[in-house]
This record gives sequence, structure tokens and C-alpha cells, in this order.
Amino acid sequence: MNSSRKSLKLVILAILSTISFLLMFLNFPLPFLPPYLKIDFSDVPAIMATFIFSPIAGIIVEGLKNGLHLIYTGVSDPIGVAANFLAGVMFVVPVGILYHKFKTVKSVVSGLIASTVVMAIGMSVLNYFVVLPAYAWFVEAPDMALPAVKLSTVFIGILPFNAIKGIVVALLLVPLFIKLKPWIEKKRLSLN
Repeated sequence: MNSSRKSLKLVILAILSTISFLLMFLNFPLPFLPPYLKIDFSDVPAIMATFIFSPIAGIIVEGLKNGLHLIYTGVSDPIGVAANFLAGVMFVVPVGILYHKFKTVKSVVSGLIASTVVMAIGMSVLNYFVVLPAYAWFVEAPDMALPAVKLSTVFIGILPFNAIKGIVVALLLVPLFIKLKPWIEKKRLSLN
């Protein structure tokens, strides 16, 4: 890859990361779930980076987005930022792999279904074993690490939240992808 294409790739990743970071602030809770679980559309630019370049590019956008968020908010919630990064990676990678294998709308839809399942189950397991115990330690609330509390948090909050988030993002992303597919393919071919 020549230096001008490499520079353009870096600029596109920086722009998508910034858009992703800004989209984190346009969030909303769901009325029947815990209020700290908020849906946003910040994974959409990361998925666009995945479509244009590769799943690694999507992971980079997720990392930069969360790094910017951590810098902006201070170190008040590093565990939440880490969890957001991991959820984003789980959501971006499956759809990216399927898209790059088949490059069709059907592969995007299948990938989004796979991504939603991976994120919902993966984040449930990670929350039970890692995130909730770490958060309980961080905020000095040992009751949060009790198995019954973790289990109810996962089944009442984490699992349905990530499933709904995947569906909501997919409902936005599929029509957006259909509209932008020619541009994505043009960029993908010119920059890779």
C-alpha cells in the first residue's frame, strides 16, 4: 500500500472513530431495563470501517472511540469503558467476517444476527465472570459479586439489553448499508 493510500486510510479511521465517539453521547435507556444500560449507535461507524477495510479496522475504531471516551470522562468508569470495547468487538467482528467472505446484503443480515447472538451471550458470560466482580471491587460493593446478584443482573439486564441493542443497531444498519454499498465497495477497492 502506498503512503497516500495509507494516509487516507488513517484519516478515514480517525473520522469514523470521532463520529463513533460522538454517537456515544446520543444514547437512551430502555424503560424496562436498568437505567445504566443505554443504547447508542456508536458501533455503526466501526462496522462501516469493517466493511471498507477489515474487522481489524472495526476493532481499531472501537478502541479509539473508547479511548477518547475514557479521556473525555476521566477514569471514573474504566470497567464500563472496557466492557463497551469488548461488546463492540463482539458485535463488529462476526458481521465483518461474513461480509468479507460473501459481500452481499444477505451476508450482512446473517452477520448482524450472528453478531447479536455473540455479543448477547459473550457479554453475559463476561459480565458474570469478569465485569460484575471487577465493578463490585471498583465501587466497593461486594454484594454485587454474589452469584445470585450476578445471575439476576445478567438475565434481567445484560442479556436482554445486548440482544435488543443488536436488533436496534441492525435495523438501522441494514438500510444504511444498502444505500451506501456502492460507495463502500468503491472505497474498499481503492484503499485495499
